[in-house]
Amino acid sequence: MSEPKRIELTLLGQNLTLRTEAPPDYVRSLAHYLEKRVESLGRAGVQDTGKALMLAALDITDELFRAREERERQAGDVGARLGVLVSLLERATPK
Repeated sequence: MSEPKRIELTLLGQNLTLRTEAPPDYVRSLAHYLEKRVESLGRAGVQDTGKALMLAALDITDELFRAREERERQAGDVGARLGVLVSLLERATPK
């Protein structure tokens, strides 16, 4: 693990200083993504930035949870398929 470094950025008009091991460009890309989501909610009619930020956080969290569920489902599918293949191979090979 690398040593945490200070990263300064502006998010929704607020200056922030973070200590993280993540590369600065990556952290800035996260902030940019969040700003775009908040801006999108603003265009949809959410005027309060705080509410837009909370809604964006909920939406992003929902995406994360759905992606995790999908990954677990796919891992289960792969496991089931491998089990079938192993069974087929066991039946096809002499003992």
